[in-house]
Amino acid sequence: MKPSTELFDLISSLSKSEKRFFKLHSSLQSGDKNYLRIFDAIDKQRAYDEKALKAQFKGETFVKHFPSEKNHLYKLILKALRAYHADSSVSGVLKQEIKNIEILYHKALYKECNKLLHRAKRTAQENERFYYWFELLSWEKMLLEEAYESGQFTKDLDALIDEERDVIERLRNLAAYHILYSKINYVFRSGGHVRTEEEHAMVEEISDHPLIKGKNTAQSLRAATICYYTQGFCHWAKREWPMSLEKFEKVRSILDGHPKIRRDLPKRYVRTLNYIVLAEIELHRFDDARKHIEQIRSVSSMDGFGGIDIEVQTFNASFLCELWLLDRMGEHERALELVPPLLDGMEELGGRLHKEYEIEFHYALAVVHFGAGEVNKALFWLNKVLNDNEPTLRQDIFSYARLFNLIVHYELGNYDLLEYIVRSTQRFLSKKQRAHEVEVLLIDHIRRLARSDKEEERAALFDSLDEGLNDLFKDPNEGLIQKYFDVLAWVRSHREGITYSEAVKAGHGSRTSTKGRKVRASGKRPAP
Repeated sequence: MKPSTELFDLISSLSKSEKRFFKLHSSLQSGDKNYLRIFDAIDKQRAYDEKALKAQFKGETFVKHFPSEKNHLYKLILKALRAYHADSSVSGVLKQEIKNIEILYHKALYKECNKLLHRAKRTAQENERFYYWFELLSWEKMLLEEAYESGQFTKDLDALIDEERDVIERLRNLAAYHILYSKINYVFRSGGHVRTEEEHAMVEEISDHPLIKGKNTAQSLRAATICYYTQGFCHWAKREWPMSLEKFEKVRSILDGHPKIRRDLPKRYVRTLNYIVLAEIELHRFDDARKHIEQIRSVSSMDGFGGIDIEVQTFNASFLCELWLLDRMGEHERALELVPPLLDGMEELGGRLHKEYEIEFHYALAVVHFGAGEVNKALFWLNKVLNDNEPTLRQDIFSYARLFNLIVHYELGNYDLLEYIVRSTQRFLSKKQRAHEVEVLLIDHIRRLARSDKEEERAALFDSLDEGLNDLFKDPNEGLIQKYFDVLAWVRSHREGITYSEAVKAGHGSRTSTKGRKVRASGKRPAP
C-alpha cells in the first residue's frame, strides 16, 4: 500500500511562524522528541518519500513503529495549531470561552463563570453564531439554577426561555436557507448554466420558495446573505444579468456593512465578488469588472482573510475572471501574459487546486490561446479537458469543449480526422442528452466545411451558419454556447477576413448578424 501523504501535506501547509510556534510548543514537552526529528526530515522533502525517511533513521528504534510515530506527530501539530489560531476566529474564541465557563462552573466559581458567560454571549450575538449562543444559553440556565439555590431571584427564567426559542428559530431559518443554497449550488457545480426545461424547473422551484420569494423572511444577516446569494444564482440561470448583479451586490453590501460577519464569512465574500465580476462581464461593464478583480486580489489584507484556503480561492477567482474578461474583450494577446504566473500558481497549489477549477483553467487556456492564434497550444489545453474522466463536475464544459474541438481541428486543417471527431461528438452529446439545435447546426456545417474544396461553397456555408446561429440565438437556451466560445465571432472572422480577436472586439459579444457585409475572407481553407 502506498504510504499516506497526510503528514507531509500538513507540514507543507505550515507557514514559517506556525513551524516556529510548533517547535516552541514542543519544547515544553518532556521526554524523547523523535517526532521533531521526523518533522525536520519531512520539512526538507519536496515530495514525500517514506523510504528515504526510513533509510535516514535506519537503526533507530522508533522506525519499527513508524506509522504510530507519524500519527503522534500529526496530532501534536494539530494541537499546536489549535493553540496558535485560538484567537484568530470567532468560533475559536467562543470555543475557548465555553471551555473556560465549564472549568469555572465545575470549580463552583459561579460569579466568575457568569461574568465570562455574558461576555461570550455578547460575542455570539454580535457575530450571529447561533450554535454557540444556544450552548451558552444552556450554561446560563444552569447558572440560574445555582442562583436560585442561593436565594437569588434577580433573573427571569421565562425571558431566558423566550430567548432560547428565538435562537432556535433563527437556527432553523438559517438551516433552511443553507439547504436551498445547497440545491442551487448543486445545479451549477454539476452542469454549469441551466439549459433544459428540467433544469429550469429545478431553478424555478428554488426561486419560488417562500424563503426566497418572500419579503423579510431572513431572520439574521447571515440568512439574508444566503437569500440574496441564492436569488442571484436563480437570476443567473435565467440570464437576467442586471438582476443577478443587483442581488450579489446586496450580499457584498451586507458583508461590507458588518465587518465582524464578513470576517467570519471570507469565502462567501470572495465568491460574491467573483459573481459580481462575471455578471459585469456579461453586461460589458469591463472597467467595473477589472476594478473588482483587483479587489479580489487585495482581500488578503482584510481581517479574517489570511488563510491558505482564501489564498487559493482568490487565486482561482481572480485568474479565471481576468482570463474571461480579456477573452470577452478580444484581448487575447494580453491574456497570454497571464499564462506564466497562472501555470506557476497552479503548480504551487498542487493538490489544493480543486478539480472544478483545474477543468475551468484548462478550458480557459484553450480559448485564449485560440484567440491569440496559437491553435496548436489551444488543442493541447483542450485535450487536457477532453481526456479527463471526471463523471460529475461541470459536464457543460465537457460538452462545449467537444464542440470547440471541432472548430480547433478545422482551423488546423485536420479534415480527415474531423469525420471521426464529428461522429464521436454526436455520440457523446446524444448520450448526455445535450444535442440541441445549435449543436446540430454547428456540427453539420463544420462537417460540410471540411469536405468542401470550393471557395464559393465555403463562403455560402459560413453565410448559412451565421444566419442559422442568429436565428437560433433568439432562444436564450440555444445561445448559451456563446458563454463558452464566441462562435459568432469565429464565423465573422471567416466572413470578413479578420482575426478571431478582431471579430470579438468588433462584436463585443453582440449577437447581431454580419449578413449583408460585402467584405469576405479569401475563401481559402485554413492552412493545415
